[in-house]
Amino acid sequence: MSLRLATFNVENLMNRFDFSGFRNELWQDRVLALYQIKDEAEYRQLERARAIAHTDDARQLSALAIAATRADILCLQEVDNVEALRAFEYGYLFKMVGHGYREKYTTQGNDTRGIDVAIMAREETRHGQKIEFVGMQSHAHLTYADLGLHTPELEALGEQAHERIFRRDCMQLDLRIDGRPLTIYSVHFKSMGSPRNGLDGRQATMPIRMAEAAAVRRIIEDRFGRDHAADKRWAICGDLNDYRERVVISGDMHEGYDFQPLREARSCVDVLTAGDFCENVVERRPEMDRWTLYHTRGPAERHLCQLDYILLSRGLARRNAGAMPEIVRGGQPFRTPFPPGQEVERFPRIGWDRPKASDHCPVVVELDIA
Repeated sequence: MSLRLATFNVENLMNRFDFSGFRNELWQDRVLALYQIKDEAEYRQLERARAIAHTDDARQLSALAIAATRADILCLQEVDNVEALRAFEYGYLFKMVGHGYREKYTTQGNDTRGIDVAIMAREETRHGQKIEFVGMQSHAHLTYADLGLHTPELEALGEQAHERIFRRDCMQLDLRIDGRPLTIYSVHFKSMGSPRNGLDGRQATMPIRMAEAAAVRRIIEDRFGRDHAADKRWAICGDLNDYRERVVISGDMHEGYDFQPLREARSCVDVLTAGDFCENVVERRPEMDRWTLYHTRGPAERHLCQLDYILLSRGLARRNAGAMPEIVRGGQPFRTPFPPGQEVERFPRIGWDRPKASDHCPVVVELDIA
């Protein structure tokens, strides 16, 4: 008897149009930049047409990626609201998996674009174990001052003690799986962004993610008790927007690619795993085969890295010492270079850059909730 738990950054699952690109060219889709647009009314008309045409292919592929996980519980990032989630589940996912994810949970977080974390769950596992809702809690309201996490590094970034820690939320969902308790923390940390102040985007925004990670750990310790938390049944799932290692890519498609692993000196993930508090189960996979995203800013900056995590409490990880997570990469665009031996068959209609299932890959692990 087992439970399949997954996480997936579904990339802008919206039920509204974003017209901000008319006033800010950085947010304008590249295809519209090819055209001379006379005014905002024409821009809105073209953006609607572009978005609708692109969305249908993208959401079919997102649904294929989710179906491939065969997950009983699925944590999602970049969801507009529960209405968007319902429309996606009914219009796309239902066609592939039938009546599945009847239970849907989301909270309104702090993201300025309105993208939130969400969880979808079946009423029972594939093996017939009942999945029972117990309670849900948002932590979007917490400030640096509330948890004593304001630092000089944050001050230097312009982050004030009274401001909220989480860029989205840390949504806590308490469940019972066949009568046994399981708590899931669904998160989506601060994005890296562009270089600034002489630092690359990752280093420039690191203090915020470090605070978010510390806040998640504090929430768990306060819930279960610092001395006992690591041995309880819980998991942290989501997009942490950070990595402990990456695979740096050089070369090209004509002469061949070269892939070199590189370990990072610092990561917000370390805040969560320190002291054997929890385990990043994706690190059970081979070093070159842990990536969930392809990052590129052109030929001079390319790497594969893990941004998407299932972190199991020490106790849950030990009870599932043999569980090997899977990474679904069939929805990646053809521009993504795969290390030797990792190539997969792409889903139908995948493009060079788009359409694609998402820029992220789903991660799933099968657990015994004993």
